[in-house]
Amino acid sequence: MRILRKYTNRRLYDTSRSCYITLDDVRELVLENVPFQVQDSKTGKDLTRNILLQIISEQEGEGSGMLTNQVLQQLIRFYGDSMAGMMGQYLEQSISVFLAQQDRIRAQMESMIDATNPLKMMNTIAGSNMAMWNMFTPGSEEEAKAAQAAVDPKSAAKGSNDKEDKSGA
Repeated sequence: MRILRKYTNRRLYDTSRSCYITLDDVRELVLENVPFQVQDSKTGKDLTRNILLQIISEQEGEGSGMLTNQVLQQLIRFYGDSMAGMMGQYLEQSISVFLAQQDRIRAQMESMIDATNPLKMMNTIAGSNMAMWNMFTPGSEEEAKAAQAAVDPKSAAKGSNDKEDKSGA
Protein backbone atom coordinates (compact mmCIF):
# COMPACT_ATOMS: atom_id res chain seq x y z
CA MET A 1 0.00 0.00 0.00
CA ARG A 2 1.29 3.41 -0.93
CA ILE A 3 1.62 5.89 1.90
CA LEU A 4 1.05 9.56 1.21
CA ARG A 5 1.84 12.11 3.89
CA LYS A 6 0.00 15.39 4.17
CA TYR A 7 2.00 18.26 5.58
CA THR A 8 0.72 21.40 7.28
CA ASN A 9 1.46 23.40 4.11
CA ARG A 10 -1.24 21.23 2.43
CA ARG A 11 1.29 19.44 0.28
CA LEU A 12 1.12 15.70 -0.28
CA TYR A 13 4.29 13.64 -0.24
CA ASP A 14 4.44 10.19 -1.87
CA THR A 15 6.79 8.15 0.33
CA SER A 16 7.25 5.38 -2.25
CA ARG A 17 8.36 7.78 -5.02
CA SER A 18 10.00 10.32 -2.68
CA CYS A 19 8.33 13.33 -4.25
CA TYR A 20 5.49 15.76 -3.75
CA ILE A 21 2.27 15.04 -5.62
CA THR A 22 -0.96 16.88 -6.40
CA LEU A 23 -4.60 15.95 -5.99
CA ASP A 24 -4.61 15.11 -9.72
CA ASP A 25 -1.86 12.56 -9.04
CA VAL A 26 -3.96 11.05 -6.23
CA ARG A 27 -6.94 10.93 -8.61
CA GLU A 28 -4.78 8.97 -11.06
CA LEU A 29 -3.92 6.51 -8.28
CA VAL A 30 -7.66 6.00 -7.72
CA LEU A 31 -8.31 5.51 -11.44
CA GLU A 32 -5.46 2.98 -11.65
CA ASN A 33 -6.78 1.08 -8.58
CA VAL A 34 -3.55 1.65 -6.67
CA PRO A 35 -4.15 1.11 -2.94
CA PHE A 36 -3.01 4.09 -0.88
CA GLN A 37 -3.51 5.81 2.43
CA VAL A 38 -3.07 9.48 3.24
CA GLN A 39 -1.65 10.16 6.69
CA ASP A 40 -1.13 13.37 8.62
CA SER A 41 2.63 13.98 8.77
CA LYS A 42 2.60 14.88 12.50
CA THR A 43 -0.08 12.65 14.02
CA GLY A 44 -0.25 9.77 11.54
CA LYS A 45 -4.05 10.16 11.48
CA ASP A 46 -5.75 8.67 8.39
CA LEU A 47 -6.84 11.54 6.11
CA THR A 48 -7.72 9.43 3.07
CA ARG A 49 -11.45 10.23 3.19
CA ASN A 50 -10.76 13.97 3.39
CA ILE A 51 -8.50 13.84 0.33
CA LEU A 52 -11.01 11.74 -1.62
CA LEU A 53 -13.76 14.23 -0.75
CA GLN A 54 -11.52 17.07 -1.94
CA ILE A 55 -11.05 15.28 -5.26
CA ILE A 56 -14.80 14.76 -5.63
CA SER A 57 -15.42 18.40 -4.74
CA GLU A 58 -12.96 19.57 -7.42
CA GLN A 59 -14.49 17.22 -10.00
CA GLU A 60 -17.99 18.45 -9.19
CA GLY A 61 -16.87 22.08 -9.44
CA GLU A 62 -15.15 21.69 -12.81
CA GLY A 63 -18.07 20.58 -14.94
CA SER A 64 -21.66 19.54 -14.91
CA GLY A 65 -20.98 17.05 -12.12
CA MET A 66 -22.69 13.81 -11.25
CA LEU A 67 -24.26 14.91 -8.00
CA THR A 68 -27.21 17.26 -8.35
CA ASN A 69 -28.07 19.81 -5.69
CA GLN A 70 -31.01 17.63 -4.64
CA VAL A 71 -28.76 14.57 -4.19
CA LEU A 72 -26.26 16.59 -2.15
CA GLN A 73 -29.05 17.99 0.04
CA GLN A 74 -30.43 14.49 0.65
CA LEU A 75 -26.97 13.24 1.59
CA ILE A 76 -26.56 16.08 4.08
CA ARG A 77 -29.94 15.21 5.61
CA PHE A 78 -28.82 11.63 6.19
CA TYR A 79 -25.91 12.72 8.42
CA GLY A 80 -26.99 12.35 12.03
CA ASP A 81 -30.04 10.31 11.02
CA SER A 82 -30.50 6.86 12.53
CA MET A 83 -30.36 5.40 8.99
CA ALA A 84 -27.01 7.05 8.11
CA GLY A 85 -25.03 3.82 8.57
CA MET A 86 -27.37 1.92 6.32
CA MET A 87 -27.25 4.68 3.71
CA GLY A 88 -23.47 4.27 3.31
CA GLN A 89 -23.86 0.52 2.80
CA TYR A 90 -26.73 1.09 0.38
CA LEU A 91 -24.70 3.53 -1.73
CA GLU A 92 -21.71 1.20 -1.77
CA GLN A 93 -23.81 -1.78 -2.88
CA SER A 94 -25.68 0.30 -5.45
CA ILE A 95 -22.44 1.43 -7.05
CA SER A 96 -21.14 -2.16 -7.08
CA VAL A 97 -24.31 -3.36 -8.81
CA PHE A 98 -24.11 -0.46 -11.27
CA LEU A 99 -20.49 -1.34 -12.14
CA ALA A 100 -21.39 -5.01 -12.64
CA GLN A 101 -24.26 -4.06 -14.95
CA GLN A 102 -21.99 -1.67 -16.82
CA ASP A 103 -19.48 -4.48 -17.43
CA ARG A 104 -22.27 -6.77 -18.64
CA ILE A 105 -23.61 -4.11 -21.02
CA ARG A 106 -20.10 -3.48 -22.39
CA ALA A 107 -19.65 -7.20 -23.05
CA GLN A 108 -23.03 -7.37 -24.81
CA MET A 109 -22.17 -4.32 -26.94
CA GLU A 110 -18.83 -5.87 -27.93
CA SER A 111 -20.53 -9.10 -28.99
CA MET A 112 -23.12 -7.12 -30.96
CA ILE A 113 -20.39 -5.14 -32.69
CA ASP A 114 -18.61 -8.38 -33.62
CA ALA A 115 -21.86 -9.80 -35.00
CA THR A 116 -22.53 -6.73 -37.14
CA ASN A 117 -18.95 -6.22 -38.26
CA PRO A 118 -19.28 -4.93 -41.84
CA LEU A 119 -16.07 -6.63 -42.95
CA LYS A 120 -17.29 -10.02 -41.76
CA MET A 121 -20.64 -9.47 -43.44
CA MET A 122 -18.98 -8.43 -46.72
CA ASN A 123 -16.68 -11.46 -46.57
CA THR A 124 -19.67 -13.77 -46.10
CA ILE A 125 -21.58 -12.17 -48.98
CA ALA A 126 -18.54 -12.32 -51.26
CA GLY A 127 -18.02 -16.00 -50.41
CA SER A 128 -21.66 -16.77 -51.16
CA ASN A 129 -21.45 -14.92 -54.46
CA MET A 130 -18.29 -16.81 -55.45
CA ALA A 131 -19.93 -20.12 -54.62
CA MET A 132 -22.93 -19.20 -56.75
CA TRP A 133 -20.78 -18.09 -59.72
CA ASN A 134 -18.66 -21.23 -59.47
CA MET A 135 -21.79 -23.38 -59.83
CA PHE A 136 -22.18 -22.00 -63.36
CA THR A 137 -18.58 -22.68 -64.34
CA PRO A 138 -18.22 -26.10 -66.02
CA GLY A 139 -16.23 -28.67 -64.04
CA SER A 140 -15.89 -26.55 -60.92
CA GLU A 141 -18.47 -28.21 -58.73
CA GLU A 142 -15.77 -29.08 -56.17
CA GLU A 143 -14.59 -25.45 -56.10
CA ALA A 144 -18.18 -24.31 -55.52
CA LYS A 145 -18.49 -26.74 -52.61
CA ALA A 146 -15.17 -25.56 -51.17
CA ALA A 147 -16.23 -21.92 -51.45
CA GLN A 148 -19.59 -22.71 -49.85
CA ALA A 149 -17.83 -24.65 -47.06
CA ALA A 150 -15.62 -21.63 -46.37
CA VAL A 151 -18.70 -19.43 -46.03
CA ASP A 152 -21.08 -21.84 -44.29
CA PRO A 153 -19.55 -25.15 -43.15
CA LYS A 154 -22.90 -26.49 -41.90
CA SER A 155 -24.72 -26.17 -45.23
CA ALA A 156 -21.74 -27.62 -47.13
CA ALA A 157 -21.72 -30.67 -44.86
CA LYS A 158 -25.48 -31.00 -45.29
CA GLY A 159 -25.15 -30.80 -49.08
CA SER A 160 -22.57 -33.61 -49.18
CA ASN A 161 -24.78 -35.75 -46.93
CA ASP A 162 -27.72 -35.22 -49.29
CA LYS A 163 -25.68 -36.51 -52.24
CA GLU A 164 -24.57 -39.55 -50.29
CA ASP A 165 -28.21 -40.26 -49.41
CA LYS A 166 -29.23 -39.91 -53.08
CA SER A 167 -26.38 -42.06 -54.38
CA GLY A 168 -26.90 -44.68 -51.69
CA ALA A 169 -30.60 -45.02 -52.51
